[in-house]
This record gives sequence, C-alpha cells and structure tokens, in this order.
Amino acid sequence: MPVHHAAFKQIKKDKKRTLRNKAVKSEIKTWVKKFEALIAEKKFEEARTYLRQLTSKITKAKSKGIIHANTARRRVSRLTKKLNKAGPPSPKKT
Repeated sequence: MPVHHAAFKQIKKDKKRTLRNKAVKSEIKTWVKKFEALIAEKKFEEARTYLRQLTSKITKAKSKGIIHANTARRRVSRLTKKLNKAGPPSPKKT
C-alpha cells in the first residue's frame, strides 16, 4: 500500500484513466466491426461515411494519448485500403 497522500491520489487518477481508455478502445473496436460488416454487406457508400467518422474517433484517441500515433495511422490506412479494395472507387469531386 502507498504511504504518501499523493500516491493514493495517483492510484485514483490511474483507475479513472484506465476506465476511460478502455471505454474508448472498446468503442473503436465496435466501430471497426460495424465498418467491416458494412463492407461485407456491400454497402460501400455507408461504409465510406462510416470510415470518415471512425477515422475521426481514432485520431481523437491518438491526440489524447490513448493509442500510439503510429498505431492510429496504421489502423486508418488498413481500413481505407480494405474499403478501396472491396468496393467501387469513390466518386470524384470536380
């Protein structure tokens, strides 16, 4: 057991952060599963909009320090690659 008051406080902070980080990671995993389900159902337009939101969530988790920057980039890259490989190309905006 910790002796100093600051150590007790740090334990409380760590628990709170751990719960928050776990919730965010779990949410991202759920979104990824839903995204992959959309691709499997060949709903590519929905998947494209879903990917934008998912990318935003991953980037936010990266900026908060919940996931590492390279991990975030790798996940976004792989998800984008998966969508591009599975579906028709996105319509070009002129």
